[in-house]
Amino acid sequence: MVLDPAWLARRAPRTRPADDFRDEGDVDYARVIHSAAFRRLQGKTQILNLGDSDFYRTRLTHSLEVAQIAGGLVQQLRGLFPDHAASAALPGRSLIQAIACAHDLGHPPFGHGGEVALNWCMRDHGGFEGNGQTLRLLAQPVDAAPEPGVNLTRRSLLGVLKYPASWSRLANPALRPRLHQGPLPRQSIDLAASAPPKCHLDCEAGLVDWILSPLSAEDRDLFAQVREFSGKHGVTLHKALDCSIMDVADDIAYGVHDLEDAIALGLVSAEEFRGAVAPGYAAPFGGRGALAARLFGPPAARKASIGALVHHFIGAVRFREEPGFRDPLLRHRVELAEPPRQLLKALKGFILDRVIRSAGVQQLEFKGQAMVVEVFEALRSDPMRLLPGEWRARYAAEGDIRILCDHVAAMTDTALLRTYERLFSPRMGSVFDRL
Repeated sequence: MVLDPAWLARRAPRTRPADDFRDEGDVDYARVIHSAAFRRLQGKTQILNLGDSDFYRTRLTHSLEVAQIAGGLVQQLRGLFPDHAASAALPGRSLIQAIACAHDLGHPPFGHGGEVALNWCMRDHGGFEGNGQTLRLLAQPVDAAPEPGVNLTRRSLLGVLKYPASWSRLANPALRPRLHQGPLPRQSIDLAASAPPKCHLDCEAGLVDWILSPLSAEDRDLFAQVREFSGKHGVTLHKALDCSIMDVADDIAYGVHDLEDAIALGLVSAEEFRGAVAPGYAAPFGGRGALAARLFGPPAARKASIGALVHHFIGAVRFREEPGFRDPLLRHRVELAEPPRQLLKALKGFILDRVIRSAGVQQLEFKGQAMVVEVFEALRSDPMRLLPGEWRARYAAEGDIRILCDHVAAMTDTALLRTYERLFSPRMGSVFDRL
């Protein structure tokens, strides 16, 4: 199988030096990990906010783990299914790692709270969604200031495109972002109404058209299909082969490594874990009691069990075919076999219920969400006075509120906190402070 060479094209053609022996995936990987946006992920937390511990994972370490797992999935697929038609379409290790390292670049400070806050701030201007912001950030021109793009290949961008439909197409008008109603002493964002649809941003429609241009009209129409639900945002139905690999790797890292953080920090108990995992799911590990004993035992036993879980899930990967598509990158996808998929679902649900939805995490997320809104509204009130130099120049040139959103979304947790303190705390802030 020979893929269309158009998938390796770039929006800005690259001049290849005679002594450069890298393939296009190698170039994409280098460009992602050397980008400022990738480095900033070290200051954006995965679940816990900065200052809680020196152990927890940040979005940087999470992205590196996703990249390592994604590379393992590709290697496993090649080994398990050497004669499968889809194996010929698998990405190289550098290319899948580039996609995995890039997948969280657009996520704002303070996790989901920051995402909801920016969607509320941008409710009249096309909304905000973290995955959509990732695509927007990658698509910036290579000479853009202050956030240059990285000019990835079309295939890498297709792998990052998790949701091939726009905010306006998927957003349910009944779920317009709003504040809680009623005589409350403090206004706060209604999370249920203000969470964004999983989408790309409308302002990136031209980029998405370019990414999908090698596809036939029939493939494009099918790829962009959505499903609508009463009282909810619409959802997309399809993703490309590379994106599905990254998505499985992301789920494994989330379900396994975030579990490790929660156990090491004492946020969950062995009893809670045993109650969340059905007996049959943990059979390959001697049952849920034996697995819990190792996970909640000495650090060496826990680390060995975490590694065994990751290996278990990688070993369960398989191809799935989506009928109706002609292009191999859309026709083939990957998934986990049963029952490993159900075990991973149980682990993710456990982390969601016991950690992410816990009062401690939600209180910090609430505070971060409020700070994101206040910083955004302050900048919006007088951007030519309050924006830093290069962002001010870009806003002056374009006059688009989306520039303010880009600036806030790019901040690390600490930069957002320091900006908030400089703007609103009477005893905090100096012109000499480094954000």
